[in-house]
Amino acid sequence: MNNNAQQMHEKRKKINSRYEMGVSWRLFGALLIFVAVMLIVIWVFQVALLNWFYEQSKMEELETTDKALSAFLTKPQELNDTANFYAAEYDECIRVFIVENGDAREIVKDVCISHTCLIHHVSGDTLSDYCSKAMSSEDGVYIAQLAHSDTHSRPNTGDFGTVYVSVRESEGSVYVIMLNSDHVPLNATVNTLQMQFSWIALILLIAALIVALSVSKSVCKPLKEMGQSAEMLARGNYNAHFRGGNYRESQELADALNYAAYELSKTDALQKELVANISHDLRTPLTMIKGYGEVMRDIPDENTPENLQVIIDETERLNELVNDMLDLSKIRSGARKPEPCEFNLTQTVNEVMARYSKLTERDGYRITFDFDREIYVRADRTMILQVIYNLINNAINYTGEDKYVKVVQSHNDGIVRLSVTDTGEGIAVEDMPLVWDRYYKVDKVHKRARIGTGLGLSIVKGVLESHNAAYGLNSKLGEGSTFWFELEIVRSEFIALE
Repeated sequence: MNNNAQQMHEKRKKINSRYEMGVSWRLFGALLIFVAVMLIVIWVFQVALLNWFYEQSKMEELETTDKALSAFLTKPQELNDTANFYAAEYDECIRVFIVENGDAREIVKDVCISHTCLIHHVSGDTLSDYCSKAMSSEDGVYIAQLAHSDTHSRPNTGDFGTVYVSVRESEGSVYVIMLNSDHVPLNATVNTLQMQFSWIALILLIAALIVALSVSKSVCKPLKEMGQSAEMLARGNYNAHFRGGNYRESQELADALNYAAYELSKTDALQKELVANISHDLRTPLTMIKGYGEVMRDIPDENTPENLQVIIDETERLNELVNDMLDLSKIRSGARKPEPCEFNLTQTVNEVMARYSKLTERDGYRITFDFDREIYVRADRTMILQVIYNLINNAINYTGEDKYVKVVQSHNDGIVRLSVTDTGEGIAVEDMPLVWDRYYKVDKVHKRARIGTGLGLSIVKGVLESHNAAYGLNSKLGEGSTFWFELEIVRSEFIALE
């Protein structure tokens, strides 16, 4: 036990050295990467590209105003209302001219809301230059961003505005729409956002660490407890209980481990019972062989054929037990696989029945076989023969005082069912799934089987599962039990057997 604990400790040290980073730090690392990505996104959009987004927004406002005014160039009242609305809405200065020969002939609309306007407080040459550049462009639009110091309207301020000039034709006249939108300096805003960004980054990093520690603690605690319980289970303590905490996945894992512990406890109990029962079955014939051998050695008159026959019978019983254990081991390990062939199932059962004739004559057992036709199946004949023998042996061992065993062959929708019924005490519902286990006894009292070795039902289960065949048990307490299995019918014949 100490060696196992030492090995477990060494193994844990190797695992810890291989995976030095625990859940807490892995979770913190993942949150740190997420926070870093989010901070980069925020910085790019809120700080680095703030001026670009601001300029794009102003440009969209100018284009919207230009389209609105272009729709009402020949409608003075609508043009007046539209110009006043957009001038107030977007904080823009507006001038609309009718142009002839490149010169402004008539001012159609004029709205000035800023004393730093780049289209009102400039010289006529500058306005003519704006018009000529718009007219010479392919789309009839000229856009310029100018610092206010360039126009001497408000020198040395460092801020600027956008001049938007478009040329439009309507009802034979050429119109020039001039718009101006001042840009508010964003340096102070950017500096403020950068300061806020630093604080936000620090707060998010601290929050990520706290969240990682708290979540990992709630996740790791049940995992560590389950690890300790697993070590107890590995040491043979099947009372170890697993708790999953507050998470669905960990609770499902805990439930699965609790179920595994329960099944292991049953397997351990059955294994101990198996060893005890096998020891009993081995000891009985060995004791008889030794006893009869000593009698024949010490008493010359006891060297009789009857005593030799007892030794031979017990030797054969030992041989049957060993062979059954080997067969069961091969079936469970998959070393023995079915070799299917087509054979007469009905004739096979009749051959088995014939071999029990001595038992029926000597001990008064009555074994019947009911069928209405010969049925052929495709399976491993030797293995199915073994199934039939074991089912009948089991029925003989557990039938009632009337010593009656009934074998029935029935069929339905291409399926043949072979059932073997005894008149014994029956099996409780909760015990039915367990009777297929090796050496399992419902009454928990191991008795030497009259026929067979006691491993028959386990062999039956292994053979039928290797054939993917359906099998089962129907039983009621006080009314006996019926064991059955089913195979697919290859063909059937209405031929009476002689």
